[in-house]
Amino acid sequence: MMQRLVDNFLAVTKESVKTITYESLSNILRLINGISALLLSILPGKANILEGIQGWELRPKVRGPRLPRWMENGVSSFNHFVHELSVDFDTISSSVEHSAEDDTDDYDDACICPASPLTPNKLFSRATSFAKRERKRRHWFISIVMFLLIPARLMFGISFYFCKRIFNRGVRAHTTNHRPVSSANAPKKGLDHVVQRATDRRRGIIEDLHLGIEIVIETIFDVIHHATRCILSPLESLRMLLRWSSSSSSSTRKIDSDDTDAIVPTATLADSDPTPTQKKTNLSSSLNTDARTCRDVITELGYPYEAIKVVTSDGYVLVLERIPRRDSKKAVYLQHGVFDSSMCWVSNGIVGSPAFAAYDHGYDVYLGNFRGLVSREHVNKKLSSRQYWRYSINEHGTQDIPALIEKIHEVKTLELKSSSQLNTNEQSNTDQPYKLCAICHSLGGAAILMYIITRRVENKPHRLSRSIMLSPAGFHHDSPFFFTVSEYLCLWLAPILNPIFPGLYIPTRFFRMLVNKLARDLQNYPAVGGLVQTIMSYVVGGDSSNWVGVMGLPHYNMNDMPGVSFGVARHLAQIKRAKRFIMFDYGSRAANMKVYGSPEPMDLGARYNLIDVPIDLVAGMKDKVIFPSMIMHHYRLMKNGGVNASYKQFEYAHLDFTFSHREELLAYVMSRLLLVNSRHKMLKLKRKDEILSIIK
Repeated sequence: MMQRLVDNFLAVTKESVKTITYESLSNILRLINGISALLLSILPGKANILEGIQGWELRPKVRGPRLPRWMENGVSSFNHFVHELSVDFDTISSSVEHSAEDDTDDYDDACICPASPLTPNKLFSRATSFAKRERKRRHWFISIVMFLLIPARLMFGISFYFCKRIFNRGVRAHTTNHRPVSSANAPKKGLDHVVQRATDRRRGIIEDLHLGIEIVIETIFDVIHHATRCILSPLESLRMLLRWSSSSSSSTRKIDSDDTDAIVPTATLADSDPTPTQKKTNLSSSLNTDARTCRDVITELGYPYEAIKVVTSDGYVLVLERIPRRDSKKAVYLQHGVFDSSMCWVSNGIVGSPAFAAYDHGYDVYLGNFRGLVSREHVNKKLSSRQYWRYSINEHGTQDIPALIEKIHEVKTLELKSSSQLNTNEQSNTDQPYKLCAICHSLGGAAILMYIITRRVENKPHRLSRSIMLSPAGFHHDSPFFFTVSEYLCLWLAPILNPIFPGLYIPTRFFRMLVNKLARDLQNYPAVGGLVQTIMSYVVGGDSSNWVGVMGLPHYNMNDMPGVSFGVARHLAQIKRAKRFIMFDYGSRAANMKVYGSPEPMDLGARYNLIDVPIDLVAGMKDKVIFPSMIMHHYRLMKNGGVNASYKQFEYAHLDFTFSHREELLAYVMSRLLLVNSRHKMLKLKRKDEILSIIK
C-alpha cells in the first residue's frame, strides 16, 4: 500500500513538473516572438523587404517534443499512470483461473495497447476482495522482512555490480570485431529510429531543449522511483537484482554501449528481389539535423545520379555531379555562386529546379562545385587550412571551371563514341560531337566570363555553345553601403585579416549544427524569423531574398558547408575599387608582370570582343546585391564588342534566381537553352545547302 501511494505521488509530481516547465518555456518563447512582432511592425520598409516571402505570419508554430520511448503508443506516462489505477495488475500473476479463452486474448491486447483513462477495460477487477486483502497482507509482511535485510542487499548488490562490469569488459574485448545483433529488441529499436528520422528530418534548438528537459525530468524521477522501491520493497528489489545479474551473462548478444550501429531489415520496391536484407544503419545521429546531400535530393525524386571526382592543376579535388543522359548530344553545365553549392539547382524539387527541367528536356545535366567546402579536399592531405584558402576568383575561372568542363568533354566524347552515335562526318570533324550550354549565377557568371576570355587569349577551346547568366558578378561600383564598408575593410586591413581569417566559414561541427537548427526555430517562430530577415535585408541594402529560408537548406548542415576565401572577398573589393572587371591584383608590378606579363592585372571587360558565343544576361529589379545597372553595364560592353548578347529583367531579388520557384524565370531559361539545339539544326541545314550547291 505504501509503495502504491509513493508511486502515485511521484507520478503526479513528475507530470506537474514537466507541465510547469514546458508551459514556462513556451510562455518565454511567446514573449520573445511577441516582442519581435512589435519591433517588426515599427521597422521601416518591412512590407517591401518581406514581400513575396511565404510563411511569415505572426502566429508561432509551437510544437511539442516528439514522443520518447517511455511514451508507448501515444499514451503519456501520466495517462499510463491513471490507467494503472483502473487496472489491477496484480491479477496478472494471481492463480485465479479464467475459463473463457477470449478473455486471455483480450488481456494480451490490453497489454500491447494500454487503454486511455477514458476507455473502459475488461480487466478492471477479476479477483475477489478477499484475495486482494490476502495479497496485501503478504506484501506488508515481505516488505518488513526485506527492510531488515537492506544491509545484506547492499553488500550483494555492490558485489554483483562489480562482477558484472568486469565480466562485460572481458566480453567486449572478445566481441570487438564481430558484434551480431541477435536480440529481438535491437532491430525494432533501430527501425523506430529510422522511421523517426524519415518523418522529421530536423529539429530546432527549442525542440531539442523541450525534449532534453523532459528526458532529464524523467531520468530524475526514475532514479527517485527506483530508490523508494528499493527501500519499501527490498525483497522484490533483490529478486530483480538477481534476475538482472543472471541475464547479464548473455551480454555477448548486446551491442557495445558506445557503438550505436544496428542491423535493420530493409527492402526496396525497385529491387528485382524485394526480400528484406540486412542494412547497416547509423543510429548515432541523435542530434536530428538535415544532412542530405545533392545526391540524396536527386535520387529521392527518382532521377539518376553520378558523381565524378575532378582534380585541378593545382591539386584541388572538386565534385562534378551529374544527372546523366549518356546518349544525349546536348549537355548543360550549371555553376553556383558564392557561399553556395550544386544544391541550389535542385532545391526546389521537380517543378521549380533548372536541373530537373533541363533533364526532362533531354539534356545531360552537370552540376559544378567550386573549391571552398569545409571538408577541404586536396591531393595533399597535409595541406594546412591557410594554404587551402589561398585563392581568388582567378582560380575559379582559370582552374576550377577548365578542369570541370574538360572532364565533361572527356566523358561525353567517350560515351558518344562508345554508343556508336557519331557518324563518319562528325567523327572526322574537329568540332565536338555535343553542344554544351552553361547556366550560372552570381560569382559563377564572373568565373564563366573569365574562363571564356582567358581560353580565347590562350588560343584554347572553351567547349561552350551558349551561356545564360543570372545576375552575374563582375562590376560592383554601384552597390549598397555595406559593400562599400566591406571594400575598405578588405583592402586596408588585408595584411591583418588575411592571416587571421584565410577563409570565411563556420569551422566546427557544433556551430554548424546550431546554425542548421536555428533556421528551423526561425521558421517555427515567424516573428523572430521575420525580424532576422529584415535585419539581414538591411545589411545587404534592402534585398528581399529569403535569407532565413536559404539558411535552412540541407547543404548548410553540420557535416559540411560552403565557404569563401578571404582572397575572393579581396578580389571583389579590388573590382569595386577599380570600377572595372579585372583579374586579381597581386599587389606589386613585379608580381603582376610574372603572372600576366604586364604591370597591371588583365581587364576582362575590355576584352569582351573575344566572346564568341551568345550570352543571355538576366537581372533582378529587386536585387540589391548586384544592381540591375551593373548587369546593364555588362550588356553595353558586350554589345560594343560585337557579342551576340541579350538582356532580360524580372522583379526578383538576388537569391530568387536559384532558391525560389519562379515559373516565368524557369520558362525563360529553358527557352534560351533550347535555342542551342535549334541553332545547331540551322547550321546543319546551312551546311547541307552549301554542300548541295558545290555538288551542283
